[in-house]
Amino acid sequence: MVFSLERDNQPVEGCTVSQQIAADMVVFSLAKGTDISAESYQERKMVLVLAGEIELFLLDGTSWRLAKNDCVITPRNVPFGARSADGAIYLEVILKEGNQMDQKLQAGEVFHLASLVPYAAGRIVNRDIISGRHMKFVVMSFDAGTGLGEHAAPGDAIVFALDGEAVIGYEGKEYPIKAGEQFRFAKNGRHSVKAERPFKMALLLTLDE
Repeated sequence: MVFSLERDNQPVEGCTVSQQIAADMVVFSLAKGTDISAESYQERKMVLVLAGEIELFLLDGTSWRLAKNDCVITPRNVPFGARSADGAIYLEVILKEGNQMDQKLQAGEVFHLASLVPYAAGRIVNRDIISGRHMKFVVMSFDAGTGLGEHAAPGDAIVFALDGEAVIGYEGKEYPIKAGEQFRFAKNGRHSVKAERPFKMALLLTLDE
């Protein structure tokens, strides 16, 4: 069914809250004025803001400000933390070794997902952001009336609706989806996408070892 990580993970006053939603994915909710201390990791992480604004910071004073649908790839083995003046919700995804990244995107560089692909009349535009043995992260745009016929994927997947509206077909049922909502496919689940209006989405596909 259609769901909203933003709606389901509202901040708790004075607190930071985290919830693991998959093996390599955690949702964080930061209340107004809260922060998460800087820590380093051996693997890079992709941080995607779902609501509000956060500041990612390094101990040397470097920082990045991210708003809704902004994304950044963190560096390896460099302590980073997060803070929010007014509250925010964001997703962290571990990027395991072997993933190939779009060469135009650099670690520590903020990018806005919806702006990575243009709309094209009568067409679907697809851009691989990260691909590898363990996962694939793709941004797509659909002109109104275009879509993907029914198919199945070799792993679990989450669709992040970034702009516009579409209808997702899943296992024989239809689910309207709009910007700010998500939809999860199970491995080998039969699904389709049809844009009701110009529609942009990000697809995070996790693959078995």
